[in-house]
Amino acid sequence: MDVRLLRAAVDDADEIHAMQVEAFRELLEKYQDYDTNPGNESMEKVAGRLRQEFTFYYFICVGQRKVGAVRIVDRKEAGVNKRISPIFILPEFQGKGIAQKAILLCEEMHGKDNWELDTILQEQRNCHLYEKMGYGRTGRQEKVNEKLTLVFYEKKGLPV
Repeated sequence: MDVRLLRAAVDDADEIHAMQVEAFRELLEKYQDYDTNPGNESMEKVAGRLRQEFTFYYFICVGQRKVGAVRIVDRKEAGVNKRISPIFILPEFQGKGIAQKAILLCEEMHGKDNWELDTILQEQRNCHLYEKMGYGRTGRQEKVNEKLTLVFYEKKGLPV
């Protein structure tokens, strides 16, 4: 499957927001995490992130079709982790290995070392994906509500 990343601009905020709402709708309904779920964010918040000099948004494309997006926070500072927050694939394209390929492309573009992210502890498919890709649990967890706990991951480079 031909997966590639296409850099998004501020003008793409509406499109990214609409895709994000669709991609996270099921999780929002399931966990009712209205303050933390990207599917409940405003378009203005997405646009604001797109304006940040340290934020890189990419559409995740399969062929010519935009099937999701990923935001990378990369301050390009030594010793400061890069962050994936959020990454999402539209529901009809989930479970096909697209997110895995997109993360590998992000790591190729921004460097393979020093990454962090968080995900929903109760979503074992997500946890499995990140662990399979070399991300390890930091031990930090944050209970959002009675249904949802965030678990934090990190991927470090090899010691020199």
